[in-house]
Amino acid sequence: MIKYLKEDIEVVFDQDPAARSYWEVILTYSGLHAIWAHRIAHWLYKRKFYFLARAISQLSRFLTGIEIHPGAKIGRRFFIDHGMGVVIGETCEIGDNVTIYQGVTLGGTGKEKGKRHPTIKDNVLVATGAKVLGSITIGENSKIGAGSVVLKNVPPNSTVVGIPGRIVIQDGIKVKKDLNHRDLPDPILDYCKTLEKEIAQLKLDMERLKQERGLESAD
Repeated sequence: MIKYLKEDIEVVFDQDPAARSYWEVILTYSGLHAIWAHRIAHWLYKRKFYFLARAISQLSRFLTGIEIHPGAKIGRRFFIDHGMGVVIGETCEIGDNVTIYQGVTLGGTGKEKGKRHPTIKDNVLVATGAKVLGSITIGENSKIGAGSVVLKNVPPNSTVVGIPGRIVIQDGIKVKKDLNHRDLPDPILDYCKTLEKEIAQLKLDMERLKQERGLESAD
């Protein structure tokens, strides 16, 4: 347990350049508080102390603004940056070295029973405001762009952007896990740019045809 607590603190220094001291992290980081409260609640939940587990979960939600169901399975070195508005559902499974930002929802899509929340594999980054919904899997080393809504499985080493989420394959190359989740590819914008180029070329071709016909009429 002490080893895991130390890892939870160290990952804050790895991921947040604003972290200055251990005491600052321990006393003021709500994401860290929510993770520690969840580890206690999950321990109780596995031993069928459901009410007590939910009570701790709700107290943590009140104090931190982060709601993690005690049934969720969370791996090592999990980092929640800022965290306000984060929701993690009961049957979520989160691997190691995962980072999520404020406003993220790892939720279900209805009232179905059984596995109804996402599985997030190792080394995944889920950016601000993203929604990952349903019993889907986000593969290792992937990024979910800010504001995206993901409803389908995502293969490893991928980047997802847009509503609904669209996958941009990175040619099998591991996606670098860093804090820059603004400069992500936008497939819709790329498609619009392609259409603009095609329209511009069509206009040039039409002008050329008009000039050729004008010359033929003059002759």
